[in-house]
Amino acid sequence: MDYPRRQALVAAQLGKSVDALLVTHLPNVRYLCGFTGSSGVLLVKGNTAVLFTDGRYTAQARNQVQAARVVIGKGSPLLAAAQVVQRRKLRKIGIEGEHLTVSAQAALRKALGTGTRLLSVTGAVEKLRMIKDAEEVARIRAAVDLGATLLDTALQSIRPGVKETEVAAELEYAARRAGAEAMSFETIVASGARSAMPHGAASVAPIPARGFVVLDFGVILHGYCSDMTRTVHVGKSSAGDRRMYEAVREAQQAAIDAVRAGVASGQVDRAARSRLRQAGLARHFTHSTGHGVGLEIHEPPRIARGQREPLQAGMIVTIEPGAYVADRGGVRIEDMVLVTDTGCEVLTPAPKDFIEL
Repeated sequence: MDYPRRQALVAAQLGKSVDALLVTHLPNVRYLCGFTGSSGVLLVKGNTAVLFTDGRYTAQARNQVQAARVVIGKGSPLLAAAQVVQRRKLRKIGIEGEHLTVSAQAALRKALGTGTRLLSVTGAVEKLRMIKDAEEVARIRAAVDLGATLLDTALQSIRPGVKETEVAAELEYAARRAGAEAMSFETIVASGARSAMPHGAASVAPIPARGFVVLDFGVILHGYCSDMTRTVHVGKSSAGDRRMYEAVREAQQAAIDAVRAGVASGQVDRAARSRLRQAGLARHFTHSTGHGVGLEIHEPPRIARGQREPLQAGMIVTIEPGAYVADRGGVRIEDMVLVTDTGCEVLTPAPKDFIEL
């Protein structure tokens, strides 16, 4: 990873609006210097950076941190950074206001005194993270590929009477066996009427003899996340079930076809909703069409109604429309795609044909 370049881009983006930036959001710290510990603050000033952490991470910081000097302290890394800010007489300090608690900001202000101003810098690092470099794309591809191999494990586990948590357990065990560092988020296995819950995390409910089963899961590999959703049907499906599934699949394809550099993210969302509206299901699509994925499972940009953020080549986003009908069930299909100048590349290799188990 080219950490010096990333730091330089952050500094250039902020210009003279601040004298230095205190990076406290740990995924942003990792993005800028490689550190993966649970306690760390990075001070970025021009072309220099200093990581503050504690004694638990002495060896880890030595092995991981690049393009930054490491300071090991005994107390709060944030307050240790404040001492350096004071010594250097820096007066305008950028902070990640959306990631720093009110109490932490108060402690920082107290430590710095009245001579230093704290300026909230929203999304300074996240803006850079939206565009993945070649190494990031390779890592995400690997995570997506690993995640896709787990679908067969889940399908082999699904049968009437089996608890949703059992299906999730089999899937997550296979993920670890395959080398995943962790799951990207709490695995969703939602069956029968529960499939109408977009975030129906696996429960102890048994899979019914008939109905949809939504499987939404992802893995973390080499620090980067994957995310995919497939919906299958247990037992004999009705013509209405198949129409609902096909409408969602067509809506997803319409959204994928709309993806390319320069297109506003809201237009992609509109493409999915338009197809579901034709099928009479628009009011049952209750969430956004997608989101960015990288070091975190949810990153900018948002693929949602009214969003004007233009897509750029190198962004990796999910495309995941759905339809959820209470007391009947729901369908969602999700792939990760890489935005290109002329369209997009679908990264998720799993098939999307209607599956009846």
